[in-house]
Amino acid sequence: MGARRGHEYLAGLKDDREVWLGAERIDVTEHPVFAGSIAGMAAYFDYQWEHEADCLFSSPDSGDLISVAHLRPRSQEDIQKRHVAFERFAKYSVGMLGRTPDYVNVVLAGHVSRTDLWEKASSPVYYERISNYQEMVAEKDLALTHTIVHANIDKSIGELDGANADLTLQVVDRTDEGIVVRGAKLLATLGPIADECYVYPATPIKPGYEKYAISFAIPMSAPGVVVVCRDHYGVDESVEDRPFSSRFDEQDGVVIFDDVLIPHDRVFIDGELDLYNAVNQGTATGCTQQQTSIRSAVKLEFAYDLLVEVAKTTGQDTRPDVIQLLGEVHAYLGITRALIHSAEVRASDWGGGAYFVHDDIGLLRNIMSEWMIRVNEIIKTIGSHNLLATPTQAAFDDERLGPLLEKYLPGAKDISARDRAKIMRTAWDFAGSALGSRIELYERFYLGSIGRARMLEHMKAQRSGDSGALKAFFEQTARSTGVPAEA
Repeated sequence: MGARRGHEYLAGLKDDREVWLGAERIDVTEHPVFAGSIAGMAAYFDYQWEHEADCLFSSPDSGDLISVAHLRPRSQEDIQKRHVAFERFAKYSVGMLGRTPDYVNVVLAGHVSRTDLWEKASSPVYYERISNYQEMVAEKDLALTHTIVHANIDKSIGELDGANADLTLQVVDRTDEGIVVRGAKLLATLGPIADECYVYPATPIKPGYEKYAISFAIPMSAPGVVVVCRDHYGVDESVEDRPFSSRFDEQDGVVIFDDVLIPHDRVFIDGELDLYNAVNQGTATGCTQQQTSIRSAVKLEFAYDLLVEVAKTTGQDTRPDVIQLLGEVHAYLGITRALIHSAEVRASDWGGGAYFVHDDIGLLRNIMSEWMIRVNEIIKTIGSHNLLATPTQAAFDDERLGPLLEKYLPGAKDISARDRAKIMRTAWDFAGSALGSRIELYERFYLGSIGRARMLEHMKAQRSGDSGALKAFFEQTARSTGVPAEA
């Protein structure tokens, strides 16, 4: 089959999936609230064909054109091919969609690429299953969501202890057909409008908690899979007035597994801690974060250009304080680009023939979320009240109102009132709208807690020997002064 078109994606959503919005069970293909989001995702599938040279390649299995996101990287050439594709995919939404299908596709391709990690499994059948699944997803061009966070409500105790123990996803029965799972998982971004859900390892699990150490994939329409949506932030307005909210609310949902049967051929990890704790840890940085970092760079590039236009529109582009803010954002972009380039040129075989970028790209986890929050703050600072004085594009077409708006709400430096409104509305939708606020929260946590990332960075540095500079300095001082270093 190969890469799909938008209408084929839409056809795939017509099933019996159980999706709840508020107190209403809805059909996502017919509910008016979801219309913009579904149309926006369908356009993503058409977009990959519009940019076929960047986004698609010939499948080694069928010869059909499939997404580059399914590529199992084996060389520097593959790294560059992925870079081009990830950048092109991100430009579809200028980085505002964090969970376009290429994201989980990359995760899955990374997991399958590390053949050496699957040698920890008790049987080769587990690798055969996930390899077959990845091939099927690639050839059918399925849109995947994922759920990997334990549903723990009491953070004062262990995430799988006490009141939390019965909440999160676990094996509760075994049958001839497969395993039966029960519990909840967070947070399935794109979940209500995805084809399938891939449940895979996140943080390590300790001995004694094997029933939680599971990985599998299941259609969103499987009996017992219940998706509970947050409020929807998409709006029924024109793309010119709400470029992001009109089509890019990818929706988040809690997934409740109400005694769901997972067929054996869809079970990839079943209680094997060594395998569970190794798979994502051995792929997330080098494989997945190439995609996430490039998306972030595309978003920063857009934010910088948007800010320059906001400053010009308000006549602030020559003010020293504003120029400093613009330079700050461009510095974030420059650092991001440099780190991506450095990690890509130092790509290597991570094991099993999997060729991933250098894990220094993981440094962006320690700073990227703060940059994204800071960018929104700068947009609000430079845009100020102008972000709220924004007529719609249709208002300019009114015989009575249009001339008044052109006279009283123009931009600086001969920028028309219509263009001024378009720029300011884009800035508000980016940083201040309901969707903009949701995306800011998403940026804070989509690669995990920044605090945990920094702790892991310190521990990694200590393990790799990034210490001893102080001792060396003392020894050098001792040699030059004749005073023992111990002193």
